[in-house]
Amino acid sequence: MAISRVKTLKALLNFKSTLTSYSFRPSLLRRFSSSNVSPLLERVGFIGLGNMGFHMVNNLINAGIKVCVHDINSNVMEKFSDKGVCTKETPFEVAETSDVVITMLPSASHVLDVYTGQNGLLHRGNLLTPWLFIDSSTIDPQTSRRLSATISNCVLKEKKGCGGSPVLLDAPVSGGVLGAEAGTLTFMVGGLQEAYLAAEPLFLSMGKHTIYCGGNGNGAAAKICNNLAMAVSMLGVSEAFSLGQSLGITASTLTKIFNSSSARCWSSDSYNPVPGVMQGVPASRNYDGGFSSKLMAKDLNLAVASAEEISLKCPMTSEAQAIYMGLCKEGHESKDFSCVFRHHYSGKDEL
Repeated sequence: MAISRVKTLKALLNFKSTLTSYSFRPSLLRRFSSSNVSPLLERVGFIGLGNMGFHMVNNLINAGIKVCVHDINSNVMEKFSDKGVCTKETPFEVAETSDVVITMLPSASHVLDVYTGQNGLLHRGNLLTPWLFIDSSTIDPQTSRRLSATISNCVLKEKKGCGGSPVLLDAPVSGGVLGAEAGTLTFMVGGLQEAYLAAEPLFLSMGKHTIYCGGNGNGAAAKICNNLAMAVSMLGVSEAFSLGQSLGITASTLTKIFNSSSARCWSSDSYNPVPGVMQGVPASRNYDGGFSSKLMAKDLNLAVASAEEISLKCPMTSEAQAIYMGLCKEGHESKDFSCVFRHHYSGKDEL
């Protein structure tokens, strides 16, 4: 359920002792300066400076947020340090200097290590400085819910935020690296609604849309479902293009038909998998960049595991998982997931 701007504003005014007023137009949010940032959001720690996190941090900085960062990659840390951005050697050191900590990590094991491992965010036990943790990694809902319960059992060194206990929001994103760079990500957020409302200015400094999905783990569940639909859609479009080529219809002709009829979808009109049909997409650059087949396989593994846990039959999920796992085993794991057109269906370039 999307939260209206009116409800958002009313909820934020309830924090009038700690929150300042905001205009929720994204264009304005990206221009707010550090002088009018809420005291709840003044100091932000960010852990995970990969392809996505690197750009998300830059957008926070451009929005006037004071940021402290950490990553195991010393080279990327040096890039931020050279720009005068605070860097720390461990997640725990980031937590000690932050009101809010955002994590953007590859998998659930990385998330658990950053939060609960040696020198992790929760290294000092149950006495914490940050009032809010935001995990934008794509992981399974069960891990998000367990981690949320662990954090909610901790206490704050000083009372702030939404009460006496720290809070976790699971907030995975859609939009890919290009969306992260352009600041047009969509955040799917699960957790305490009060915390979501308070943190919305941070989301809108990195993205264009925020959607509240309900309780803890629901943001993670939404992301898994979104990527499942994206995978199945790409497979269907690629299969149709391959069949069309075999029957003598060019992919360009089929694209025109799809995009002006009932088959129109993101995989045909914005992310076409056939090389030579559309410029600026991974298919136009040998499937380099974009969303890797390895990551798609990982997300489909999460979807399959989630379905099995609730005994739900999802045959297309299983088939998509098998196809993308096969692509990875064949050496295409670093290629964009749209390479399924060439490497699974043996589709041909548009001449």
